[in-house]
Formats: sequence, C-alpha cells, structure tokens
Amino acid sequence: MVTRKRSTWFVNPSRAHLAEQVQRFAKRTKRDMLVLDAGAGRSPYKRFFEHARYEAADFAEVRSMRYASLDYVCDLRDIPVEDERFDRVLFNQVLEHIPDPSRVLAELFRVLKPGGRIFCTAPLFYPEHQRPYDYFRFTRFGLRKLFEDAGFEIVSIRWLEGYFGTVAYQLVHMYKHLPQDVGELAPGWRGVPLRLLVGVTRRFAWLAAGLFARADVRWKYTGSGHPKNYVVIARKPKAASP
Repeated sequence: MVTRKRSTWFVNPSRAHLAEQVQRFAKRTKRDMLVLDAGAGRSPYKRFFEHARYEAADFAEVRSMRYASLDYVCDLRDIPVEDERFDRVLFNQVLEHIPDPSRVLAELFRVLKPGGRIFCTAPLFYPEHQRPYDYFRFTRFGLRKLFEDAGFEIVSIRWLEGYFGTVAYQLVHMYKHLPQDVGELAPGWRGVPLRLLVGVTRRFAWLAAGLFARADVRWKYTGSGHPKNYVVIARKPKAASP
C-alpha cells in the first residue's frame, strides 16, 4: 500500500517537460525526414516520429538497460553511415555518458545534413547513474562551446525543468537518503534531537517533493535557481564546410 501511494504521489516533471519538447520538435520534423536517435536506449520517443523515418543507434553495453531494436550498435564516435545521411538527430540524456563529447558531436555533425537540426538534453544537476559510464555535467556555457566548436549554430539553449522541479528532485533525494534509523549513529538521550530532526525532515521532504513536482509541471519557474537539465537545439549550417 505504501509503495502504491508513493508511486502516485511523486511525479517526474523532467519526463513531462521532455516528452512535451520532443513532441514539439517532432511536429517540426517533416514527413519522410530521416531521424537518428543517437544513444536511443529504450527508444521512448520513437512514437513521436511515426510520420518520419526513424533509426536508432546505441553502444548497448549497459547491463541494466533493456534496449529497443537498434539499427546501429556502435560507438557514437564512429557511426557506420555515410556523410549527411540524417535530417534530424535526437540526442537525449547521452552527452554525460560520453568520455569524449567533442568527438561525438563532431560525428553527429558529420552525419547530419546541411540545414538539419539536433535536439539534445544534458544534465546540470543529477547524481551518478549508469555507472561506470557517467562522466560529465554541463553548464549552458559549456554546452554552447561544445556545439559551436563542433560547427553547429545554436538555435536555443533553455531550461528543461523549472527551479520547482530541481527543488522537488532535491527533496526526493533527501527523503530517500536521510537514514530512517539514526539510533546507532546517535544513541541514547543525546541523540534524541537528531532522531527528531531526521524523522521530521524526511516526512516534510516526502510531502513537499510531490507538491513542488506538480507545481513545476503546471508553473515552470525560471526566474532564479538552476535547472536539472538543459535543452539545446542546434542546426548544421547550410553551407557547412567538411
């Protein structure tokens, strides 16, 4: 019963915003355009590109991942296709898992047609995951430099979530990682204040996380603070040099 309550209480505003923005990108993808999902994993956004032609690439080495059908099992530094094959590239939550981001962006630039666009999301605030394939976190300035050095023109760099979503995520982790039992850490009557503090904080975090997450889905606040992730949309110049 408790597990069911938690699963309905905690929403993930990052996934809600990402699905909305990928769908918007897909609507601007014309019929029969060829789309590469680079680092596709389970291909969760393939459904948005049913009107187009969709191909997926991934190195398929994370044991905990159940991969979707892949057209290319490869290192993204060396995608086995000809130059300028794709009209669009989808590149979601992959850049932090790449040991050499510059080389991968150069390769995605190579396989993208002049005038083609890439949609990329990358984290600024997120714990280690998919270990040991987790290398970097990115500021908007770092993302701009990486893309421009690869030859892309930046269309936009935006927050994926609002700051309410970041706060919700911090609170979720507070609830999960504060110890439920601090008796061994602080035994006896001297530990009573710490036990009360941790217990009250965990309960508050559980409640507040759900409220902030729902607030972020409805009211995306970007006036201050920082996002969990950035969204980059960039294009390959029509007169791109090799």
